[in-house]
Amino acid sequence: MLATLRSVLRFRRFEFDGVARRLARTADVSDLRAIAQRRLPRGVFDYIDGAAEDERSLAANTDAYAAYSFQPRVLRDVSHVDPSAVVLGRPATMPLILAPTGFTRIAHPAGELAVARAAARAGIPYTLSTLATRSIEEVAAASGAGRRWFQVYVWRDRVLVQDMVERAAANGYEALMLTVDTAMLGRRERDVRRGFALPPKIGLETVIDGIRHPAWTWALVRSEPITFANIVGRGSAVGDGTSAVSLAEFTNAQFDRSVSWADVDWLRSIWSGPIVLKGIQTVTDARLAADAGIDAIALSNHGGRQLDDAPAPLDLVAPVVEAVGGRLEVYCDGGVRRASDVLKAVALGANACLVGRAYLYGLGAGGERGVDVVLERFDTDIRRTMALLGVNRLGDLNAEYLHRRVSPASGAEPGAGPPGATVAPTQ
Repeated sequence: MLATLRSVLRFRRFEFDGVARRLARTADVSDLRAIAQRRLPRGVFDYIDGAAEDERSLAANTDAYAAYSFQPRVLRDVSHVDPSAVVLGRPATMPLILAPTGFTRIAHPAGELAVARAAARAGIPYTLSTLATRSIEEVAAASGAGRRWFQVYVWRDRVLVQDMVERAAANGYEALMLTVDTAMLGRRERDVRRGFALPPKIGLETVIDGIRHPAWTWALVRSEPITFANIVGRGSAVGDGTSAVSLAEFTNAQFDRSVSWADVDWLRSIWSGPIVLKGIQTVTDARLAADAGIDAIALSNHGGRQLDDAPAPLDLVAPVVEAVGGRLEVYCDGGVRRASDVLKAVALGANACLVGRAYLYGLGAGGERGVDVVLERFDTDIRRTMALLGVNRLGDLNAEYLHRRVSPASGAEPGAGPPGATVAPTQ
């Protein structure tokens, strides 16, 4: 009996590092989300996790991936699988781009610096937000030789915008990502209900919430104040985030609603590198972007945070790719939580996917190491899924590897199927 017990009993060595212990218990992004939800104050988590109005677009973004199943090929030699991609003419280790997210330091004090370092290690581009809490210069120093893009909102103060663009060029940022879906800020009702402001205001509710989340609170009070780091000290009338403001109030006051294609021409006049338009939601606008000589577009509804009931980006990939005819790169942004989501988008014709919430969950759950875990798992899982599909490289993927399900609730297709994909009732 003792011999049998010795052969089956295995005790895991106790991990004294709390962060490592937390991360070791996770299997996917949803596990990291659950940890972030426990560790972050409710208002902070809802700012990261929430979306506009009834959040139907948020749900539709992820549901769009579930509408496709795979059609794997077998008896293929997959002893070597290469998930590398070409993004804006340069190699990336996988078809993934880290999307711009504002106020990243509310998830963890290292904020954008942690994310930029993780992206550099993973060999993929990182996009710094205009509303970042670490500056253009700080992120450039932290990411070293990593690929850096800078996201632009066109504010009424064009001098300030030009200043940021010139600083990005001087600090080795290779592309501008112009966000085009924020003429006004969407109504994010979780934030409204919480009375959430940035940086977080200290009041009775936040004091109680802070007591319930001591690790986050202690890290916040030990760190320098959270501000709009790219604006502080620039002599602009735009608020720098020193005092707490409603994000909707700030955005609607500062962002220019008159932005048009003429502003794209203006950006090109002050920037010599590639330009990516983020927020394209129709085939018509995709064609206009191609006609304007744009380098890439990100099909995006802002993670469901702007216009509720906007189209799910995945459903736009195939018709947009067909319409633009290879004249620009096409990225898919919104709802990506697994490697299989990335490969479905690539099979439909996307060059890469953007992820935002996924890495913020990792950051909130375990800081920089949490972001590393997210990116390492994307890499590992992309390789495994490619092998199970029977493909050696991304160029082998196409719509023949996908099967579009019929919606079981309505008996109708949930959207236009991709060229070559089959449609059959869900079994």
